[in-house]
Amino acid sequence: MNYNYRYRLKPTESQRETLDYHRDTCRQLYNHALYRFNQIPEDEGTVKQRVRTIRDELPALKDWWDALTDVYSKVLQPTVMRIAKNINALGKLKEQGYKVGELRWQSPREFRSFTYNQSGFELDKKSGQTVLSLSKLADIPIQLHRPLPEDATVKQVTLKKEKTGEWFAIFGIEMDTEPPAKPSLEDIDTDEMVGIDVGILKYAHDTDGTAVESLDLSEERDRLEREQRKLSRKEYESNNWENQRRRVAACHLDIKRKRRDFLHKLSNYYAREYELVAVENLDVKGMLESPRNSRNTASAAWNTFTDVLETKCERERTHFVEVKPEGTTKECAQCGVETDKPLWVREHSCPACGFEADRDANAAWNILSRGLTDLGVGHTEGTPVETALPAGTAVVPAKRVVEAGSPTLSERSEAQSASDHSSGQSPREDVSASRVG
Repeated sequence: MNYNYRYRLKPTESQRETLDYHRDTCRQLYNHALYRFNQIPEDEGTVKQRVRTIRDELPALKDWWDALTDVYSKVLQPTVMRIAKNINALGKLKEQGYKVGELRWQSPREFRSFTYNQSGFELDKKSGQTVLSLSKLADIPIQLHRPLPEDATVKQVTLKKEKTGEWFAIFGIEMDTEPPAKPSLEDIDTDEMVGIDVGILKYAHDTDGTAVESLDLSEERDRLEREQRKLSRKEYESNNWENQRRRVAACHLDIKRKRRDFLHKLSNYYAREYELVAVENLDVKGMLESPRNSRNTASAAWNTFTDVLETKCERERTHFVEVKPEGTTKECAQCGVETDKPLWVREHSCPACGFEADRDANAAWNILSRGLTDLGVGHTEGTPVETALPAGTAVVPAKRVVEAGSPTLSERSEAQSASDHSSGQSPREDVSASRVG
């Protein structure tokens, strides 16, 4: 399996200039390759074949383009091949319903990375500090805050300049050892399965009675708005404007880092603690086009969460399934009767069977039931959510997830046990069976 490990670089001022020189040379090569690509007729091969034709022209280019000889050859080749990757990425977006155009020339502000592929890089110790030795570039100090896995093979290193001016090294590694095999679906106990309903008021509500609050980024957004107002008053592209632009970029990056940190830790918890995870396959694109609550929808980053969760489930050999979201809130998890309810109604009360539960808990059980049905797992009739009543929900603040890495099982069990004791129920009573979907 392939992973990316990201580390901060600490280049000197002269090394920053050299990095920017190599980055801009790669940018000019990319623009030239894109120009040549548009000249080649489509009937002369696939996208990848046409891009390879341009890559094979690199030795001839070096005869008259002196700047290319200053850059390592294994950097120039991935720069040209990036065109094929970008075109494939546009094709995937088009398949998802997005309107996409054609690739454009990259400005110095847009082209922010270049890659050493296969060779030309090495981690070394010099003058008592760890450095990243890059061929034809420099020995750049690196903040190796965690070691690379010993059984991993480093395939490439990407150097990226953030909009704040910071430089990072992203190691693409390949694990030499195979992860353990996934357990058989028939052998998974019900307490090792979880359905997750995501939302805005509570970011995640699962079938084990854990509700994780959404990450509060209100202070960060207020700071971003203040810095953006200051930027609007600066003269465009002046020195003051550039300094303020970096402050705005730092605010954006701070929000991005905190959100991704929260999503990684939460998804890591579910991937490690369970053997089967079921989530909704939400149409986030359609939600963002809606005039209602689109900002909170974008901030929730549900697609990012499910993508990261799927990746971590694959790493941990946990079964992952996405189900259709239609009707998970309306449908009763006990009898299947649908009941319309406005968004402000946070409790589910079934008029047919009398079952009452938290709205999100009911949806989570429906998601798990649909996931089991989609996977073809047989499950018996029963009352799956009698212990998932609002009183049995353990609310975990987002701060707890960020600080400790995940809501702990002890916290969840203590809260659930206290609730079950007060209601006279035993833990997990009647939870071992779920309704046939």
